[in-house]
Amino acid sequence: MLAGCGSGQNGPIQNVNTGAAESLNAEHSRFEKSEDPPINNETRFAAGQVAETQGKFDQAVALYLAVVKENPKHQAALYRLGLIYTQTKQFPLAIEVWRQYVKASGGSATAISNLGFCYELAGEIPEAEKAYNIGISKEPTNQPCRVNYGLLLVRQGRPKEAVQQLSVVLHPAEVHYDIASVYEQLGLKDQAKEEYKKSSEIDPKFWEAQARLAELK
Repeated sequence: MLAGCGSGQNGPIQNVNTGAAESLNAEHSRFEKSEDPPINNETRFAAGQVAETQGKFDQAVALYLAVVKENPKHQAALYRLGLIYTQTKQFPLAIEVWRQYVKASGGSATAISNLGFCYELAGEIPEAEKAYNIGISKEPTNQPCRVNYGLLLVRQGRPKEAVQQLSVVLHPAEVHYDIASVYEQLGLKDQAKEEYKKSSEIDPKFWEAQARLAELK
């Protein structure tokens, strides 16, 4: 006779021959006793990314910190932490995390560039310059270091030095375009127009420069 409604519950398995029932019930008991697998670092990191995309930054930070606590050299978690702290202007924390990221990366020039940019955003210009120069000494053609340093120099009113830095890794038209972009951000319209014009003259097919120049007229 069938077990009726009882067959849909989580009790012992019924209505099969004795040997099979004993075997299945043993398996059922084993399933009941098994525990969920422990949450590993990659699971925490993935959960942190989800929380971050949902704007739950406190939750994301807690998850990333848990990852770093277990593995201090987890570069991806350190990177995400550095970004969140920087974006939320928690600069002392951000700087410390970027320093950890530099160490975890083995001192890569690109990681050092991230640290330098954070210093700049924090208003620590001498430290930013120092970081960029360290990165450049390690990898002379590192684009993030050269470009970030060059743009910092423009913002500091040192365009000739900026050109020297940018020219190492960018086409001349791109150099003037990037300088123009900074001038435009600073509200220096005439200087921006001049640099966009230079960029367009160097490369007539550089439509972005021509478009920006037209918008400023």
